[in-house]
Amino acid sequence: MPAVVTAVVRTPFADAAMQRLLHIADRHRSASTTRWMGFVLAFNAGAVNAGGFLVVGMYTSHMTGFASQVADSMILGKGAMLLSALGALLSFVAGAAASALMVSWARQHRLRSAFALPLLLEAALLLPFGLMGAITLNFHTPFAVPPTVLLLAFIMGLQNAVGTQASAGRVRSTHMTGNVTDLGIELGKLLYRNRQGLPAEQRVRADRGRLRLYGGLLLAFVGGGVFGAAGFSYVGFFWVIPLSLLLLVLAMPPVLHDLHQRSHLHTVVLGLRGRLRRWLRLRQP
Repeated sequence: MPAVVTAVVRTPFADAAMQRLLHIADRHRSASTTRWMGFVLAFNAGAVNAGGFLVVGMYTSHMTGFASQVADSMILGKGAMLLSALGALLSFVAGAAASALMVSWARQHRLRSAFALPLLLEAALLLPFGLMGAITLNFHTPFAVPPTVLLLAFIMGLQNAVGTQASAGRVRSTHMTGNVTDLGIELGKLLYRNRQGLPAEQRVRADRGRLRLYGGLLLAFVGGGVFGAAGFSYVGFFWVIPLSLLLLVLAMPPVLHDLHQRSHLHTVVLGLRGRLRRWLRLRQP
């Protein structure tokens, strides 16, 4: 029997698409790729945030509101409201801290998947939310909210920290207050009429790149909100599965690239094994 040879047809478009996927969650990115990463993350955050509100009754990315809720509940003497706000705040902070830990570890080991690892974790956490979210709504936690709320707040903190670290603070994907403020500032500069004969260095000019960035983030967040609200209304918790797959598409190319670098990965594994052995040795009596 002759051997069957399977050929993979590659085109310039396919190669360009794979390169974009490799770099979009990679630590080696251009400014335009970082912008597109922000748009995708804003779309995802808008979908999870709006859809989550329909099923748990809270916008789990609005830490400003939860911080105000802490103050209000302390004055009004409402212990349950205080606990729920503290739970959301602590979960969001824990998510951001987890993202920073993974990014820092990956950077020290010179992995290309520094920003892909938190997205991979987020995709993995969205799956149990979609599969068991409805069941856990009746579970009780010390923070007077179901574990679904705490999980969503953790996911939002995780994702917001990824965008912040990847863009040096320019991209905030889970809340729009700062983006809308910056968009308004640039629009004001765009509408400002400079006096005739004013030197070039004194002229007020809008940064059109920032206008595209913040306008795009707002549109992506709203578009994601429509997508999430519609899906959660008609499908329910399972609607997070396509959102999880979207994150997997972003995260897997750089992760697979690192896994293929077997020699470097082997060095990392040996280093982790050595640290574990030293830790166990110190714990022995």
